[in-house]
Amino acid sequence: MSISRHFEIVYLLLHKKTLTASELAERFEVSTRTIYRDIDILSEAGIPIFSSRGKGGGISLMEGFVFNASLLSEREQDDILMGLQSLTAARFPEIEEVLGKLSRLFKKDGNGWIEVDFSPWGSEERERRLFPLLRKAIATNRVITFRYYNTFGNQSNRSVEPATLLFKSKAWYLMGYCLTSNGNRTFKISRMKDIVATDTKFESRQAISFSEAEDNVMVESLDVTLTITAAGAYRVYDEFDEKTITLNPDGSYVVKAKFPEGAWLESYLLSFGTLLVNVEPEHLRAKILTNIDAIRRKLEQRSD
Repeated sequence: MSISRHFEIVYLLLHKKTLTASELAERFEVSTRTIYRDIDILSEAGIPIFSSRGKGGGISLMEGFVFNASLLSEREQDDILMGLQSLTAARFPEIEEVLGKLSRLFKKDGNGWIEVDFSPWGSEERERRLFPLLRKAIATNRVITFRYYNTFGNQSNRSVEPATLLFKSKAWYLMGYCLTSNGNRTFKISRMKDIVATDTKFESRQAISFSEAEDNVMVESLDVTLTITAAGAYRVYDEFDEKTITLNPDGSYVVKAKFPEGAWLESYLLSFGTLLVNVEPEHLRAKILTNIDAIRRKLEQRSD
């Protein structure tokens, strides 16, 4: 704790120029005697720090003293700060503290020109608490258990050695070794329920890639061609790579992409409503029509 406090004292003085022992003691919740002892330690370590008496006095660094941040260009400094700002969205509790320290080191004002939030609109507080839990389990090599719902809606209980958190295609995933299925798997975090970090420890395994860890139900993919009306432009550009999009003369769009085949794909295509005017291949279009008929029948039953 004292090393962290010494580090913070120096950065505070770089930013504030002069602070009293009382102000520092209040910030760190220690006595002024401890602060003066910290000053002595920093001075012995070669940091040009001193205290002055009288009005405007306090603890200061020698004028002109800066940490050597010149090894990094302005752009590199901005890239580092932007990366850390992005990590705050993952709710890593210590990142904001590090971000503050580096902002002072680089003499940036931290004007908040970038704001990142990976959580969906209206997400519950439960989801916001998952990242610290999973991160700690990864860092301490603790097995986690949870209930999982796959793309077919099937539920299973899993025990997993967590390895990596991954953000891909607008969603968070957990990569790890599944003890239940004896293999590397990737789990969509929004489908993980009742997550518990156990006391069971494990030895780290060889790093795995996203492609090799994909759950078996996600491996089978289907080449799909969609025709979407001009009014659906916002979804086309939001959800598909430009390389997969063709603009027709009438303003409609043709999208050719790969999807994991299954109930999820059918639900996803139904979400386009009347924006979707054609689906290929034929067997997928038939499934969509069957779903539409089933929905209509259920709604008609409710209205009777």
